[in-house]
Amino acid sequence: MKKLLVVVDMQNDFINAALGTKEAVSIVPFVVNEIRTGAYDKVIATMDTHEKNYMETLEGHYLPVPHCIRGTEGWKIAPSVEEALNAVQAEIIEKPTFGSYALAERVFRLAPEEIVIVGLCTDICVISNALLLRAGMYQTKITVLADGCAATTPAKHIEALHIMESCQIEVK
Repeated sequence: MKKLLVVVDMQNDFINAALGTKEAVSIVPFVVNEIRTGAYDKVIATMDTHEKNYMETLEGHYLPVPHCIRGTEGWKIAPSVEEALNAVQAEIIEKPTFGSYALAERVFRLAPEEIVIVGLCTDICVISNALLLRAGMYQTKITVLADGCAATTPAKHIEALHIMESCQIEVK
């Protein structure tokens, strides 16, 4: 496989609900267009997925905002993104925390020549998954599309992009 697109957590709660930001709202058209380019052999999307006991978890103690609770409206992928993902028959991987071992294992098996990443949030889940992929695929070109990502704040977006560049992840 030549080229893989990874779409991280483009869910309602991160876009326009519990943890949404205007920056997250603004990247939705870019992400939809990227999915639809036809430039990728495969597209994999992740979904942050928590259970009803979220507030009792370690993450819930550090981030006491219930979000992406399985089955809720906030857990669902944004409609236009979901439509684009369905159109390219994307694979969906649910993940209980920032980085996903299931995603990493799947990508390692696919062994793409190039990985491109978009999604939310740059400073949490995007960077976590990019670094997991970098650790296991140290000879593979990995690119994060800055205009296809948003963070919890604009400043953290820039910081996360700089850290990924330091780890030999190309930022465009």
